[in-house]
Amino acid sequence: MDKFINSVQTYFRGVRAEWGKISWPEKKQVVSETIFVVVIVFVFTVAIYLMDIIFKGLFGLIK
Repeated sequence: MDKFINSVQTYFRGVRAEWGKISWPEKKQVVSETIFVVVIVFVFTVAIYLMDIIFKGLFGLIK
């Protein structure tokens, strides 16, 4: 049991040490990249919607 407790303590000491090495991005970078992702998702959504309309029209001609 002591070995388990020691290994858990060692693990969390390692986590604490690694946590200090993290370089967090600036708020401006997070905001700009979030906006970029939202715009890309919107563009792809519109593209897929337009392709759906086009294919629906083409398949309608076949029917």
